[in-house]
Amino acid sequence: MIRLQANPFARLLLLLALMAAPAVATADRVKDLASVAGVRSNQLLGYGLVVGLNGTGDQTSQVPYTTQSLKSMLSQYGITIPEGTRLSPKNVAAVAVHADLPPFAKPGQTIDVTVSSLGNAGSLRGGTLLMTPLRGADKRIYAIAQGDLVVSGFGASGEDGSSIVVNLPSTGRIPNGATVERAVRSPFAEGDHVYLNLHSADFTTARRLTKTINRELGPGTAEARDAATVKVSAPQSRSQRVAFISYLENLELTPAQAPARVIINSRSGTVVINRQVKVSPAAVAHGNLMVTIREGAQVSQPQALAGGETVVTPETEIAAEQENARMFKFDPGVSLDEIVAAVNQVGAAPGDLVAILEALKEAGALRAELVVI
Repeated sequence: MIRLQANPFARLLLLLALMAAPAVATADRVKDLASVAGVRSNQLLGYGLVVGLNGTGDQTSQVPYTTQSLKSMLSQYGITIPEGTRLSPKNVAAVAVHADLPPFAKPGQTIDVTVSSLGNAGSLRGGTLLMTPLRGADKRIYAIAQGDLVVSGFGASGEDGSSIVVNLPSTGRIPNGATVERAVRSPFAEGDHVYLNLHSADFTTARRLTKTINRELGPGTAEARDAATVKVSAPQSRSQRVAFISYLENLELTPAQAPARVIINSRSGTVVINRQVKVSPAAVAHGNLMVTIREGAQVSQPQALAGGETVVTPETEIAAEQENARMFKFDPGVSLDEIVAAVNQVGAAPGDLVAILEALKEAGALRAELVVI
């Protein structure tokens, strides 16, 4: 039985132990384990101008391309700026516009876009994005973006230079802000095969997926090409292929167990241990050395009419206290719940747990991959 100490990390470890308890293997749908090759989104990117800002636009003396873009746009509408004219519009900002074009998106449909400041604009709140072409990696235009920005962040500043910023006012979104102008050719209906790509490459899962498809649709229908790809014979008719893929993605199988891993987030101190982690025989001692330094002062005050001077003498008190190092031993094939119980007994904090796991890994006693992110 695990005895909880009064610290939230112990509760976290107990939760991990409960999650690691033996459970009946459950089947997953193919659509949750794999994707169809060629059915993917495409990234789009554009450059444009946001106007209508309340004095929070780019400082054009430091961002000259904003002025150049403004002059170029005005010239397209027959407006010529005289040579030598210095523009300093504080309500304009140069921005990058990006979006994901979903698979099978057709002309006339709309997609969301994200707008981010390229210069030194203080905020994009209240701005409007002017018509901006969005191009793919092949430099062709696939969508046109325009509309009012929705900005969740805001900022405020005082005359003394103090300021406060909540979230990011230099980035905003336009829901349904771009209209698709060109469809992306998809190889979905080409050839007499489709390829299923596993989200996590695993030879065992690829083998089980192949066996499941062949059991349901007949021997030879599916063929595993490697740990991530399964080749499946498919009808050439588009309508039949849609029905075929619909049937495939709803098949269920039990994926292979994940490899033993310990994930450590070095920034937040979060440690996640999956249930496949095992420890070979090892002994661990854990203890802390606490050093306390107190600074004070001793005052020497002469008696009245003695003619002396008051003297202040610094006084330093140093104390060192070391906890009794507690040692615990891991037997062969120790499971996650036993690791959690041992760590709870010594009261290790997340930083201490990381040190213990790294030491076990170096000693060759931790049967898991140690991943630090």
